[in-house]
Amino acid sequence: MSLEQQIMTEMKDAMKSKNEGILRSLRAIKAEIIKAKTEPGAGGEIDAATEQKFLQKMMKQRKDSLEIFENQGREDLAVKEREELQVIERFLPKQMSESEIKEAVAAIIIQMGAASPADMGKVMGAASKQLAGLADGKTISTIVKDLLSK
Repeated sequence: MSLEQQIMTEMKDAMKSKNEGILRSLRAIKAEIIKAKTEPGAGGEIDAATEQKFLQKMMKQRKDSLEIFENQGREDLAVKEREELQVIERFLPKQMSESEIKEAVAAIIIQMGAASPADMGKVMGAASKQLAGLADGKTISTIVKDLLSK
């Protein structure tokens, strides 16, 4: 079942159960699907990699907004962002834990022979490619920086 079909099925269920939080989140994902399909060169079809990219982008946007709302004491808005994060996470592969990311990045550093913070660009390129869809770029960057500075 494609992502679009999954979204439509879950939207129907959310409408029946009158769950506004889930429905709002699913509508946002559907809007991204439509946007991706209408972009030049898409030809009305999108592949799984494109789906993963825009879902990750949506996750990042929600996390950034959540952080801002929490810092400003806007719990009413933060609740909505948390609801949307939970729904979007259901359609993404399970994210790696920080220890798993450290392990993978350490292996990449050894494999590339990186020894100093000057090699961060090389390591980030390889790590981002290898961990795409499984870890947040900001987390990868922090771990790479930490491991190369030791």
